[in-house]
Amino acid sequence: MTDAFLTQHLEAIPIPALLVGRGERILASNKMAQAMFGDQIVGRPFVTAIRQPSVLDAVEACFRDQTPRKTRYLANDAGRDMTYDVTAAHVNPGDAAAVLVCFQDITPMEQAGQMRRDFVANVSHELRTPLTSVLGFIETLRGPARNDPKAQERFLTIMASEAQRMERLVHDLLSLSRVESEERIRPTDQVDLVGIVKSVLHTLGPQAQERDTQLIYSGPDGPVKVFGSEDQLRQVFVNLVENAIKYGRQGGQVSVTLTEVDQDRSMRGPSVHVAVRDDGAGIDPAHLPRLTERFYRIDSHRSREMGGTGLGLAIVKHIANRHRGRLRVESTQGQGSTFTIILPRHLGS
Repeated sequence: MTDAFLTQHLEAIPIPALLVGRGERILASNKMAQAMFGDQIVGRPFVTAIRQPSVLDAVEACFRDQTPRKTRYLANDAGRDMTYDVTAAHVNPGDAAAVLVCFQDITPMEQAGQMRRDFVANVSHELRTPLTSVLGFIETLRGPARNDPKAQERFLTIMASEAQRMERLVHDLLSLSRVESEERIRPTDQVDLVGIVKSVLHTLGPQAQERDTQLIYSGPDGPVKVFGSEDQLRQVFVNLVENAIKYGRQGGQVSVTLTEVDQDRSMRGPSVHVAVRDDGAGIDPAHLPRLTERFYRIDSHRSREMGGTGLGLAIVKHIANRHRGRLRVESTQGQGSTFTIILPRHLGS
């Protein structure tokens, strides 16, 4: 049986596959296998091409007893960890015995499983601290502070704060779950983005005054229409402006700039950019890629003190995705940060 014939059959397999002969050399491979192990793997000893002991053992055992084997192959592609399910099966191409080795990429499933485990661990951690605090104070109120009105007032204040923290966390978890469930359903209602942004700035005015922060809007005064969910877009700008007030400089400015773009390369058409800029300390570039991860915080202690749950930017990202938009983050340490929401613009009436 010719090498070309073997290669043609392997190309019909929709995952990386290679054929190892009795002489422990690779007889044939498809293009996906060559992309994994190199263009020149055919004819090489399979030990030098694959290298991982678990896969080598599976191939050798399959030769011995002709029983299929399964194992894992771990790889790294451009800094990204990859996991493959490997199947080694005995075949007889012509008169020669061989082992067909196939590599099924299960990286997304492994990542999803890890995300679920991390999510459960993070939620448990976030709830454990306030729950432990509340339970401790309840025990104290029942015992040593039973007849101490001043201690009771102090403890009840702290308990109320911890309960509110748990309430915010549960609210954000429910919001995130709802947004994720609707992420593939594109909104069909027309909403006025200018009206939403101005309403959010009006709502957060008192909060800005508490930090002596000036809210500045720049952009059109008339309606700018986009397809969207008014409630979700309001949630996006409440999160972004509230963060800018909290983490910006006290006594500083938070500017919200709305710009219409006639031809946006990222949107492949007209778009609207809403940029929320603060004049705070800025963000270290090392943190920028992870800002929208669930429960990721740059400064955990400060974030909790300010009532953050670590879910706000994750919610913003998913809402932007649902609206077929983008979230762009730019920051320079010592000069503040800019969070820009880019949405496709509706040009109809």
